[in-house]
This record gives sequence, structure tokens and C-alpha cells, in this order.
Amino acid sequence: MLEKLDLTGKRGLITGAGSGIGRAIALRLAEEGMKLALVGRSADKLVRTAALTGRPLDMLVLPVDLTQPRGIDDIMRILEGHFKGLDVLVNNAGMALNRPFEETSEEDYDRIMNLNARVPFVLCKRTLKLLRQSECPTIINIGSVVAHDGYARQAAYAASKHALLGMTKALAKEVYGEGIRVHMISPGGVYTDMIAIARPDLSPEGMIQPEEVAELAAYLATHRGGAVIDEIRLHRAAKEPFI
Repeated sequence: MLEKLDLTGKRGLITGAGSGIGRAIALRLAEEGMKLALVGRSADKLVRTAALTGRPLDMLVLPVDLTQPRGIDDIMRILEGHFKGLDVLVNNAGMALNRPFEETSEEDYDRIMNLNARVPFVLCKRTLKLLRQSECPTIINIGSVVAHDGYARQAAYAASKHALLGMTKALAKEVYGEGIRVHMISPGGVYTDMIAIARPDLSPEGMIQPEEVAELAAYLATHRGGAVIDEIRLHRAAKEPFI
């Protein structure tokens, strides 16, 4: 049986931490005693997440636009100056798009690929130097079931998650020898604000809850075996596909 790591005082960065899966992961990792940098566009939502952890003094609220180079620069200055390093990176920020292929504009495609695929790539690349100094360096990318399946009206979204999965698999193998673990969680229908907007016709009954994804993320952060676990799928049987 793998020994559970003590993450008390360890430093984490979570993007998209203002709601949904990101907030749930923040709350769960806070339970493990981690100090967290909470990233998102809405300061109000991030402040709410920090308050819900019950340890707001251990939380840094960073309301930045990750799609802008200055936003990631600001994050790196905080990590290097205030946190003095990084132990766990959670790339959760993302956007969905439920639109017919021919009605998906090139601007739509570029926007979703930027946030869902390019931003995690850049954050992984920029934080590797800090993770190499950690005793328990871990990267967790939040993907989707559409990284494997192509659902109608989700071409751009599926493309972005396929790209994230490919990057995760390659990076996991590349840095394994350095002790850095890279994982991707690919959940099926998780009932979040995003899916409520994209698919208002769906009921939360029977769907995955954000806390279930958070529990898996916490397990990956606290258990480090010798295997390369580059991807985990989390889904429940459903009569129809959803984001």
C-alpha cells in the first residue's frame, strides 16, 4: 500500500478556482494543509473560495486573465517571490462551446484552444523549474471525456481536450525520471456552472459532482507510486453525451 504524503505547508496553484471543479479541488487540498494560489477571472468568486477553505490566510487570490501573457508573468512573480516555489500545479481553467461545426468561427476555435490547451502548456513549461525543487512535484490537468470521443456540436472543445491529453501523456514520460508526476483526469458529465450554461437541458441528477473529481485529485497529489499514471477517466453511464 502506498504511503500517504503529508502536504501540510506545501504550495499549490489552481486555475479556475472560483467555482465548480477548481473550487472543489481547492477546498479538498486545503483540507490537506496546503497553501494555495487561487487563480481565476473573478476576484469575488476567488475570495469566496478562500473563505470556504476556512483558512483564508493561507490562500492567495490572483484574479488574472490567463490568456494574456502578463497574467502568467504575474503568477510566476507571486510563486517565486511569495511562495518561494511550487509543489502542485492544477490546470483546471477552461471553457466549453456547444455549437454546430459550421457555426463555430475561427475566433471561437482560437479562443477555446488558447485557454484549454495553450495556457496549460505554458503554465507547465514555466513552472517546471519550481517543481524540480519540490519534494513532491505534481501536475494535474483537468480534461474531459471528449478528449476521447467526438460529440456533435463540440468540435472545438473536443480538439482542445485532445490536445491537452496528448501534451499530458508526452510530458508525463519526459519528466518522470526527474520525479515529477503528471496526470490528467478526464471526467464525464460534471455538474458545474459551465455545464449548466452550455447544457441547460441537463439535470444534475446522476451526474458527477465536483467533489468526486477533487477527491481523485487529492489522491494523486498525496500518493506517489512508481507507475506512470498519465490519465484517469471518471465517468458514469449516460443516455446522451455531455460536456
